[in-house]
Amino acid sequence: PPLPPLHTTMMHNKAALVALLALVGSCASFAPAPGVSHRSSTTSSTSSSSSSLQMGLISTTVKKLGANPTTAAAVATAAAVGTVGVKLILDRPSRTYEEGSVAREYDAWTRDGILEYYWGEHIHLGYYNKEEMEAGYKKKNFIQAKYDFIDEMMALGGIDPATTPKGAKVLDVGCGFGGTSRYLAKKLGAEAEVTGITLSPGQVTRGTELAQEQGVPNANFMVMDALKMDFPDNSFDIVWACESGEHMPDKKAYIDEMMRVLKPGGKYVMATWCQRDDRERPFDAKDERDLRFLYEEWTHPYFISIEAYKELIDDTKVMAEVTTADWNTETIASWRHSVWVGVYDPRGFIFKPTKYLKCARDAYCLERMHRAFDRGLMQYGMFAATKKMPAVEEKTSTDSSTDKE
Repeated sequence: PPLPPLHTTMMHNKAALVALLALVGSCASFAPAPGVSHRSSTTSSTSSSSSSLQMGLISTTVKKLGANPTTAAAVATAAAVGTVGVKLILDRPSRTYEEGSVAREYDAWTRDGILEYYWGEHIHLGYYNKEEMEAGYKKKNFIQAKYDFIDEMMALGGIDPATTPKGAKVLDVGCGFGGTSRYLAKKLGAEAEVTGITLSPGQVTRGTELAQEQGVPNANFMVMDALKMDFPDNSFDIVWACESGEHMPDKKAYIDEMMRVLKPGGKYVMATWCQRDDRERPFDAKDERDLRFLYEEWTHPYFISIEAYKELIDDTKVMAEVTTADWNTETIASWRHSVWVGVYDPRGFIFKPTKYLKCARDAYCLERMHRAFDRGLMQYGMFAATKKMPAVEEKTSTDSSTDKE
């Protein structure tokens, strides 16, 4: 059934109001005010504007709730007091990577439905072109940005429905609950076969449900470890990997396995969060602290650089020239946009009080991610390559008839 109107429910639910303000207050010192650019000009300007950023979120929330002046004052007080104390809690990562943690966390995200409510079918960042950024990223539909990302990633990988052979076999490595798998299955036609793999049984169940609901029988999902895939060599015409490398504890095995199952002449395209290459400019203490938080809050073992990924691909010796790019500029708006969609429409979480702390943690981590990408500590790595065809061995003729008699 449809959710009740937010203002009707909230005016009679003081507990929910307090919980929402706890969430807003906890991450307000990091979240952007409506007019703030996605690029911070200096560290000092970012720091000095924290109170105005906080009030921007509070003001938006109060307007959404139709609160009176007394409530507004309580809101401001609660947010101000909550920010300091709760920030201390949020700065301690809660989801450190360990064996089984990736499947466990994605099962939980799938069950609670909050991620799907806001991000739709696609658990990856969106794409914002120059004109959209100049106009203001919040004017773009948040979900549409994710579809645009897939289209741009297809273009980078040279995946054109008009030229892709009918019956192409596609592997989506780290498929989430299958939004991209289903999209590719539709775009490439009914004869294409798209297989999505994930460590999360919950995602497989949800992905299968959505495929059935949407009438996409050529998209199938299974639980499988991307580091030890069951597929034979040379199985797929296209190998697609979008934001799954971050969770891989062995990046070399991750790359090697994808190259192994790709057919000669097949196309490979990957998107993944990367840390900058520290070989020329080593990480300082702040860099190390920030990276450790980003590793441990969203169950990442570690990140590597764009350059390091390219070296791993080159080391397989089976791929032609690798195209790389950093799509930081095109994707960075997604981090703060993710926070704002929750502020503008809190119905995705407000009726789930047991998830408030988790939502606060996720909103806080989104802003920490934004800042890491904004200052160049993190990069958005894009990769595309074609697998080489086997070398044709020259045969030496031994025909005795060529001998002169």
